[in-house]
Amino acid sequence: MASSSQAGLVEQDEEEEIEHFNDFTLASSWERFISEIEATCRQWLADGPKKLLEKGAVHLDSSDNIYKVKFDLKYAAKVYSMEYYFEISNNGKIADWNSTLHDLHLCFGVKEFLVISPQSASGVVLDAPEATKLLSAVSIALSNCSSLWPAFVPVHDPSRQSYIGIQNMGTIFTRRFEADRIGSQVPIKFMHLEGLYELFVSKFAYCTSDHSMHLFKVHLRMKLTYRTLPNDEDNDNDIQEADAENADSETSLGGDNLNRKRWDDDCPWNEWYFAEDPVKGFDLVATWSEKVVESSLEMAELESASPHEAENWILAPNLSPNLDSSKGDRIGFASQLQLLVNALDISFRVQFIEDFVSVETPGSDNLKSSMVVPPQPVLDHVLKDLFLEGLQFPNFAKDEHKSSQAIKGSPLGSLFTHFCLHSLWFGNCNIRAIAVFWIEFVREIRWHWEESQSLPRIPANGPIDLATCLINQKLQMLAICIQKKRKQNEEVEDCVGSKDDASANMEVITTFCLVFFLSATLFVSDNEQGKKMQEHIKSGEESSSFHTKSPAFDGKRDSLFIPEDFNVCKAAVSKFNANSQDAHSADKSCSDSIRRGSSGPVGSMKLLKSCQSLHAPFTQSAPLMTEDMHEERLRAVEAFGDSFNFSAQLERETLSADMSAFKAANPDAVFEDFIRWYSPGDWENDESEADGPPTNLTEGVMDEWPPRGRLSQRMSDHGNFWRKIWDDAPILAAFEQKPLLDPNQEGEKILHYLETLRPNQLLEQMVCTAFRASADILNQTNFGSMKQMNTKMDQLYLTMASRLSSLQVNLSSNISKTIEDLRRLCVVFEHVENLITLAASLHRKFRQEPRIREAIFSDFYNFLLPTMGIGLVDVVNEKEFDMKLQLRQDEREVVSNMFTPPTANQSWRKVLSMGNHLNGHEPILREVIFTMFDNASDSHYASSSPRANEHEVETYRMYTCGTSNDLRVALAVASYD
Repeated sequence: MASSSQAGLVEQDEEEEIEHFNDFTLASSWERFISEIEATCRQWLADGPKKLLEKGAVHLDSSDNIYKVKFDLKYAAKVYSMEYYFEISNNGKIADWNSTLHDLHLCFGVKEFLVISPQSASGVVLDAPEATKLLSAVSIALSNCSSLWPAFVPVHDPSRQSYIGIQNMGTIFTRRFEADRIGSQVPIKFMHLEGLYELFVSKFAYCTSDHSMHLFKVHLRMKLTYRTLPNDEDNDNDIQEADAENADSETSLGGDNLNRKRWDDDCPWNEWYFAEDPVKGFDLVATWSEKVVESSLEMAELESASPHEAENWILAPNLSPNLDSSKGDRIGFASQLQLLVNALDISFRVQFIEDFVSVETPGSDNLKSSMVVPPQPVLDHVLKDLFLEGLQFPNFAKDEHKSSQAIKGSPLGSLFTHFCLHSLWFGNCNIRAIAVFWIEFVREIRWHWEESQSLPRIPANGPIDLATCLINQKLQMLAICIQKKRKQNEEVEDCVGSKDDASANMEVITTFCLVFFLSATLFVSDNEQGKKMQEHIKSGEESSSFHTKSPAFDGKRDSLFIPEDFNVCKAAVSKFNANSQDAHSADKSCSDSIRRGSSGPVGSMKLLKSCQSLHAPFTQSAPLMTEDMHEERLRAVEAFGDSFNFSAQLERETLSADMSAFKAANPDAVFEDFIRWYSPGDWENDESEADGPPTNLTEGVMDEWPPRGRLSQRMSDHGNFWRKIWDDAPILAAFEQKPLLDPNQEGEKILHYLETLRPNQLLEQMVCTAFRASADILNQTNFGSMKQMNTKMDQLYLTMASRLSSLQVNLSSNISKTIEDLRRLCVVFEHVENLITLAASLHRKFRQEPRIREAIFSDFYNFLLPTMGIGLVDVVNEKEFDMKLQLRQDEREVVSNMFTPPTANQSWRKVLSMGNHLNGHEPILREVIFTMFDNASDSHYASSSPRANEHEVETYRMYTCGTSNDLRVALAVASYD
């Protein structure tokens, strides 16, 4: 036991001695610095790219497959950063320069490399000896590791993008690198390919004579980048001049833009806002594959060549940063809808809309200081546009999306929809501006009501569309009431006539009405006489001398036959028939036998009492009701029980009017006849009456009449409410009856609703309508056949219907959650709006080449897809959209036409000094790579090693990049070590 413990102590002492061992061969900090670099490089070499990725290598945003790792070093009170850049999944090849590469990849053609730089503000080494020392330290460390990585040190001013570097080739060669930049005053010689060629040749041609007289086999690759002119560059000066001219004499809103041509003039949203073109332009990259050039004369020929001779054309779109919601500040429907949602959030604070305008409202000072209301002329201009005279209600049903009606708003083109769309831009959609606008809007509607003027953008016929919001239903019903009110006024004016002979005409009309009606009742006493009278009237109808039809019942009702020559007042006839008890009491049986208001017999049905044909009467339409009126009746039925009699009480007026019309059309009818026609389910037949009674009652078949049948149980009960209404119903045709809808009463109710509407109820309906209308407008955009866009629009409607459904319930307990959901919806809407704007722009630019537009749109769609469905404002897309599309040969002509020749205003700014022009455009960037290969056995670099003869060595490489005003040159030289 003792020996083992002593052995343990000896081992522990040896470990401590090894742990604290000092290697005195590292005699200086410089050598320790090299050792630290070497240890780090050995670790990176041992790990390899895959393991470095697992340890957290950083991906470069500027490239698809380039990563880097970093290590900090300290030497002589300075801290340096050493970065190792490497590629993955590239099959061991250097990436082609058409892909996104690191700067040093392009300059020197290296695949993986080290960069060592000081941790300072500039990030470069300004002292030349220090740069050389750093490069030597890295070179020694890499040599000790047997690594072939090139190493670079940034030098000089950062704007020069200068580097020096070194690489051990593993052979008898060592490559040295140098890069620098001329930022201004580029020599004319270097503006042309011929001069650049001679610059490269001068690096290895050891002669002072003219290089153009010697032949050198130089390998060359060239890449030219062209850029279309900005869309608005042509109009910059024109716009400034127009603004100056219109500054003193502006007569209307938007007058300075009347003569300005914009890209979206034919887009559906153009009525509400001008959208910037999301496609700012295009970059066209033309590349020449590697070729061998032997003289500067060939370089001069190459400079005069057309870009159409290039092997490859690559198109890169320049998109507006505003397309990304997280990076731009784009004005459109989405931005204004966000403001409308904010107004909805504020609307719950007060009870009346006037409180946002009143001075006495608590907190109104803050509202007035932050929310500006446009001046009165602007308000008048908007109201004039809303209530433009003669504007009919357009039919947008054909352009509506199939899911549009799932959103409970107002249809596109309606009056309330235009109010909501104007509100988005009026006063930048703040709550005070909306309140002022709504008050003036209701005042204008009241004026139309009081003056019996038709409401524009509202249909004045047809049923109430209960699928729309309540305000639209009220406005539609008000439009119908205005029309009925105006017809009543016209009838009164027709009866009264002019002021001069009003009383005389009334006496004549009244006298004629009485004489004609009494003659009809006194001289027609039986059915045969009635038939003759009807035939006489029918013949007179055909001769157009005895026919008058009331338009008050939409052409569905009959009227008393009165000669047109007398212009008889139907109101007077109706009043006489309805109120003259003397006429009815004089000869009730005779008056009852007159058939009035018949629309014709109902098949072979016969009256039970007289065996005459049963006639269907013209009846008044059921009174129109809005959604809240239906709900009120439903609540009443639920409160009193779902009884048959109570339902009949609610429909008493309609039922009584139908019974009166039936009695007038069938004077000999009984209650059972009405039930057989009006509610066949309440008449129980003992046998089928399909064939009906015989037409000839004199052939001995009278025993089959009347048909055997009876009323249903509910209709035959004692005290049945329907029978009581039948007994009390007078004999009046539809045109003689009092209208079921009182337009004056209903119109005042509607105006009271509009004037007392709570702010949050108004804003809730405005939000639904504004979202629906904005989507419907965008849905009308012509963007070609892009399936992804159609799918996205379908998803948008479904999302809106789901999110906006919460506004149809009581929000008193979930206001904050609903507002937050609506704000998320605005972000989703903005994504779709940006996409549809891009699709429209691409469709206009590439109508003849759908593949190009679909490829660009699809690539951007996939770029935004990770954030499109999130609906979060603070989600930032860290990557930049960078797309390069390879063009086919047949697509070059369309792209070439986009490079229109520069105008006179543009040409003076363009210095055409580089050659390779495309429709008058010179390249904005020219990149050329010169390379020179030597066989080691045929040069002074030759070695006795037979391995050197196996392949050629790239001894010289020069990369140039720039224009006539800016030139960057990077040179790599392989020298004998």
